[in-house]
Amino acid sequence: MRNQVISIVFLIFFFVSSALLFVLACCIWLLTAWWDKRLVYLHLFTCFWASLYIWVMPHWQVTFQGREQIDPQETYIMISNHLSLLDILVAFGLFRHFKFVSKQEVFKVPFIGWNMWLNRYIGIQRGNKDSAQKMMADCEKTLRQGSSIYLFPEGSRSHDGILKPFKVGAFVLAHRLRLPILPILLEGTQHALPKNSLNFQGRHPMQVEVLAPVPYAEFADLDPEATAVYFQQMMQSELKRLQMITKT
Repeated sequence: MRNQVISIVFLIFFFVSSALLFVLACCIWLLTAWWDKRLVYLHLFTCFWASLYIWVMPHWQVTFQGREQIDPQETYIMISNHLSLLDILVAFGLFRHFKFVSKQEVFKVPFIGWNMWLNRYIGIQRGNKDSAQKMMADCEKTLRQGSSIYLFPEGSRSHDGILKPFKVGAFVLAHRLRLPILPILLEGTQHALPKNSLNFQGRHPMQVEVLAPVPYAEFADLDPEATAVYFQQMMQSELKRLQMITKT
């Protein structure tokens, strides 16, 4: 009964606060968009907005490691594993500048999706070749403007925590623009909010570990397909290490 009450109160808070915070986001956009071309300040507000829901939920605790690996002056291809709807909220807790790549459907969600559009995050419609090509063009334009891109190269959430094969798009961009790749590991979000569930029962620690960025020179001799395999295998190994630490 207590968990049901917590869930109901949280969802009410989520919807009411989203409406209020979207108004604030619009105000920030109006005040800053004319001179803050990359929308850095609006993104930082969005990081606060997303983190607020983690902070107020008593069942969720997030630990960040390696945040200092992110150079705010550098432009990265940021890639991470994908386990839960919470992954996006948790990643915003890094409080570092980037543009998310997300399903086009999310942009239609009232307030949350509208704010993503306001931030000029990048949408993709799954299974649509034209949408995928537009996403790649939007990502390249954004990267050339100096904003990092955050992608889930698996494309969809993992059911068992084991990394699915990486799609090649992120690595095509890295090679095309000769940019470093920043791997990020997420663990525990799948238990805090399982797929197709609003079950908030039990305490669930979550971890975000930023690995050392990999300079372009270290994978320049690989083609994008081989680069995708290399990072999938490397991140799977590191994820197993993180999972072992979490269990002890």
